[in-house]
Amino acid sequence: MKLSTKEMERQWTPIRPLLTIRGEHDYDRAIERLNTLVDEIGTDESHPLYELLDTLGTIIHAYEEKHLPLPTATGAEVLHFLMEEHGLTQSELPEVGTQGVVSEVLTGKRELNVRQIRALAKRFQVSPAVFV
Repeated sequence: MKLSTKEMERQWTPIRPLLTIRGEHDYDRAIERLNTLVDEIGTDESHPLYELLDTLGTIIHAYEEKHLPLPTATGAEVLHFLMEEHGLTQSELPEVGTQGVVSEVLTGKRELNVRQIRALAKRFQVSPAVFV
């Protein structure tokens, strides 16, 4: 189907607010809209609005990449954060080693090794990349 620019404009005008993020208010509305779609559609690729869900997710991701970059953190900072979130003490991390080893990691005197990173990623169900 070949559409003229005028016809595209006529069709775009009502859906533009659904697919345009120009600031924080638009972003918040887009997130709400995406959550509503996910709740209703889930992973049903045959649903008539699945492509809208997919497209909106892509637009939100692009906005976040440009305007909401993740802060950089060291492996030790991530570990410290996860310990606080889960109410853990240094002695409750056998994946890293003894309390002394955990203390050295948290103070930056020692780096996490590959084995420790893999074990922590599995325990906290996160990507190993967060510790690198």
